[in-house]
Amino acid sequence: MSEGPSIRVLLIEDDDDVRASTEQALSLNGFQVESFASAERARPLIAFGLPAVVVCDVRLPGLSGTDWLRQIRQVDPEIPVVLVTGHGHIAMAVEAMREGAYDFIEKPFTSERLVAIVRHAVERRQLALQVRVLRDALDNWHGIQAVLIGRSAQMQQVRRTVMTLAETSADVLIYGETGTGKELVARCLHDHSERRRQHFVPLNCGGLPEALAESELFGHEPGAFTSANKVRIGKFEHAHGGTLFLDEIESMPMAVQIKLLRALQERSIERIGSNKPIAFDCRVVAASKDDLKSLSDQHKFRADLYYRIGVAIIELPPLRERREDIPLLFEHFTLMAASRYERAAPLLSHAQLADLMAYAWPGNVRELRNVADRFVLGLLGDRLTQARRAGEVPGLPVGLPNQVEHFERAVIVEELRRHAGDPPATAAALGIARQTLHDKLRKFGIAPDEFRS
Repeated sequence: MSEGPSIRVLLIEDDDDVRASTEQALSLNGFQVESFASAERARPLIAFGLPAVVVCDVRLPGLSGTDWLRQIRQVDPEIPVVLVTGHGHIAMAVEAMREGAYDFIEKPFTSERLVAIVRHAVERRQLALQVRVLRDALDNWHGIQAVLIGRSAQMQQVRRTVMTLAETSADVLIYGETGTGKELVARCLHDHSERRRQHFVPLNCGGLPEALAESELFGHEPGAFTSANKVRIGKFEHAHGGTLFLDEIESMPMAVQIKLLRALQERSIERIGSNKPIAFDCRVVAASKDDLKSLSDQHKFRADLYYRIGVAIIELPPLRERREDIPLLFEHFTLMAASRYERAAPLLSHAQLADLMAYAWPGNVRELRNVADRFVLGLLGDRLTQARRAGEVPGLPVGLPNQVEHFERAVIVEELRRHAGDPPATAAALGIARQTLHDKLRKFGIAPDEFRS
């Protein structure tokens, strides 16, 4: 069980002996239990975001368990309610499940079955509250934070670099594996610059034939070649005043690299079939998944072009190197997919979260987004990825507590931000003891002073 918010169990049972034995069984298994003889006595405790689950008998003096279930769902529909029913009342319990009860257990029951059901309910409540924190964070983020999502040190540095370069006219080279979001970074450079009112023009250089590449970049005049029937405006002209994004520039044909270098040096181009120079004013952002310096040393990329475009460089980390961002990103993509497909956003289980944290993500953020889409569409089972075991990922410890460590750290950091670095307020919001929070801050190397304004 993840050590997220401390979840207590509200037990409502009017039979004194049954209530005492049930409370003892739960307490011996590590649960924090508060017991009541009626729903009316426990009702004042129910509030939105309450870190608790409810175990309630169906037949009670006064307010019945099923009636109280409806009231609880009006306050917070995500509070798990486990109903306890006597023999012969199964139909009533099934109806309550349709109305939103988490589960039901029939008397007489074994302590093992009770503990198993409550444990699952507690885990679900923990995850629901943690997800709520993530959603609040996503709702409160604006500007570049809402686009380049992540709280890892790497992504904070990426955002700072983007904002610094956006204010300049410098051409930029973006490095990153496939699926890390290179075009997203290029768009952020454009959207946060003075050029944002003009065009952002993307061109993927991968697999583009030499003849087409020249036409795409520089345009052509009528009659320049057989199929050239009219003037074509190239990407450089179209991006005038804005930003030209050249993705997979490592794939650009060598002959075109020469002309690209000349265009960048002179800030002018000539359409194919014309001798008239056309000046342009645009920022050029190039992206590559390969090391262009290494390619130039191997004579597979022009060294002079590399030095021309490789002045301002942004390096995007692969997802496996910023695992603490996975829960936040996955929740973001899940909400987007739920809206797009008009489906309810499902809640991860602990096992599914551990699966996400353990996977190597060779396709990076793009692959994570695809998994979120399939998750919302109900196309996945308990396993969300193709990982066979946690040990497949180098350096990742095996075991659920270690696998969710980055998730737990992210939740604590978010609450510290929300409470301006105040540990007592943060501990209260997380539903844990101050000493527990202090131990976790020391474990994760988090300094509350960093969040104080």
